[in-house]
Amino acid sequence: MARAAPSGTRIPFKSAEPAMSAESQALGAMSEPGLMLECEGVWKLFGEGAERFLDARSASVSLDDLHACGLIAAVRDASLRVHEGEIFVIMGLSGSGKSTLVRCMSRLIEPTAGRILFGGEDLLAMPEKKLIELRRHKMGMVFQHFALLPHLNVLGNVAFPLEVQGMARAERERRAMEVIKLVGLGGRERYYPRELSGGQQQRVGIARSLAVEPWIWFLDEPFSALDPLIRREMQDEFMRLQSMLRKTIVFITHDFDEAIRLADRIAIMKDGAIIQIGTPEELVTCPADGYVADFTRDIPRAKVLSVRSIMGSPVGSPAGEVPADARVQEVAMDVAAAGAPFAVLDENGRVVGSIGRDDVLEVLIGHETHA
Repeated sequence: MARAAPSGTRIPFKSAEPAMSAESQALGAMSEPGLMLECEGVWKLFGEGAERFLDARSASVSLDDLHACGLIAAVRDASLRVHEGEIFVIMGLSGSGKSTLVRCMSRLIEPTAGRILFGGEDLLAMPEKKLIELRRHKMGMVFQHFALLPHLNVLGNVAFPLEVQGMARAERERRAMEVIKLVGLGGRERYYPRELSGGQQQRVGIARSLAVEPWIWFLDEPFSALDPLIRREMQDEFMRLQSMLRKTIVFITHDFDEAIRLADRIAIMKDGAIIQIGTPEELVTCPADGYVADFTRDIPRAKVLSVRSIMGSPVGSPAGEVPADARVQEVAMDVAAAGAPFAVLDENGRVVGSIGRDDVLEVLIGHETHA
């Protein structure tokens, strides 16, 4: 779990390290299997002399120090790791630095200091030509504004990045049709953006980013411009796609309900710094500070607590079975209505505990009392 100090306090400055050799990169990638993306001490400052300012600081940097020098801190000493197949959500209020950090991860903007490793390779040491190829073939991006090309139909929009890659027309249209059907737009491939609803347009954007079969998928508040019902529908669609594709995803949102529904882990940012990284359950039950506690205060605990976290010892003659990693909300009605506890099973199908009506009601009523 990574933590950084709240605004106004001093946080350590980590200077950028020399670029890794090819051998070191390979060893680094091998040392932690499944690590897709790593940020180490990433800074993004706006203002004249930002790099000189950081180079001159070997101990710590505060927001007051930055303001005194006329510098704006968009990202401050951010460190995180994203693993293969993980949905890693970055969240915070407007201006917290989450979008800037993601743009640094893909080098759409240049960090002022720090290291960013993608698949073991140092992105900041990568030549521009290789970086462009990496973005075209290994990174997918979806933003809040759909940015569809109005003069192209759905098929043309989805096939466009493959055309940029130089793929032959027949092959790119075949691939485009596959992902159009995957996102539920089969039969609309000849429609133009103006003929589609907002949710359908966002599906086109998702299909376009998936067409290149990216290793990592960056999504910056992709559903925030949609109406609530359509947004929920798109979240369902997103989870359906992830269950099939198992992509590595960095997802930005300011909506904690959306975050806990989608995320494996969440990073909460404030004033450019990462305050805490953890599972939804960890953030709610063990907040790093008052800011995180306030951020998560109104979230019903049944939405984030796992059955494992409240189970008791195994009992005989259970009324049913529930998985240990299920959230309490998912099983509450069945357990509360039963006359006997349910057995709790681990990922291997072994009984590891039990959960009963009183356990569920304590979580549900406890939140109401707290609220």
